[in-house]
Amino acid sequence: MTHAAVEYGPRLVGTPTGTLRSAVLVRPSQRIELATPRDGEPGAVFTRAVEQHEVLARTLRSLGVDVSVVEPYSDDPDAVTVAEAAVTFENGVVLMRPSSMTRRAEPEHMSAQLVAMDLPLAGYVAPPGLLDGTDVLLIGRTAFVGVGARGNAIGRAGFAGIAQAHGYRVIEVVLAPGVESLQSVAGAVASDTLVVAAHLVDMEAFTGFQTIALDRGEDSAAGVLCIGERHVVASVRYRTSLQRLRRAGVTVEGIDLYEFEKVGIAPSMLVLPLRRD
Repeated sequence: MTHAAVEYGPRLVGTPTGTLRSAVLVRPSQRIELATPRDGEPGAVFTRAVEQHEVLARTLRSLGVDVSVVEPYSDDPDAVTVAEAAVTFENGVVLMRPSSMTRRAEPEHMSAQLVAMDLPLAGYVAPPGLLDGTDVLLIGRTAFVGVGARGNAIGRAGFAGIAQAHGYRVIEVVLAPGVESLQSVAGAVASDTLVVAAHLVDMEAFTGFQTIALDRGEDSAAGVLCIGERHVVASVRYRTSLQRLRRAGVTVEGIDLYEFEKVGIAPSMLVLPLRRD
């Protein structure tokens, strides 16, 4: 005798590279102009950041994504990077514990917002653990976790236990000195394929996956936002990388996000996926 599987509650992100159906974004604040720019870049301009953020939201909506845009959860200049605060699994959202003291309360504020949206919580990184959401990259049934200047071993171990309980194997990825987050130098484009700034990560961690390696100088182009299998939103600024992705069979929606790139914010960091098919 066979039995059909029975699912209880909402199905959120069953497949990390499935079609994006629902997401939350955090509106930029004036304080983004205080964010530390990358070497050789000028500071972000608030009015332009707002315009580009609105284009991102409109682009996602045009692709069928239900987008919620909320006010910043903190006064931190980088508060627009909503992906720092949480990671979404199939049956709930896991709250991170950001490394920055000024962002430490963000997950709690987000928790209240998620409950109001009738989205369940599936766990959290507990003190003294520290782990930022953009140091987590889900692909297939693997959770890659960046090991760099942020976070700590306790936070990574705590998250690993949660991810394993959700059926993921966990692999740590050593980041090169100066790399702010895993998602700024690696992104999922399909269930078996990543785009990577190869000289800034330990490539052995990605053994078994197909990789699209980018040229030096276009490292930030790796931080794509996956909106479906072989379909991404990427910064239009990195033309060589966009051409490489397209040659690899990836559909690319290129938009201008330069104000965020100036301060090291990649497209994937601006969006928290809530539901994927």
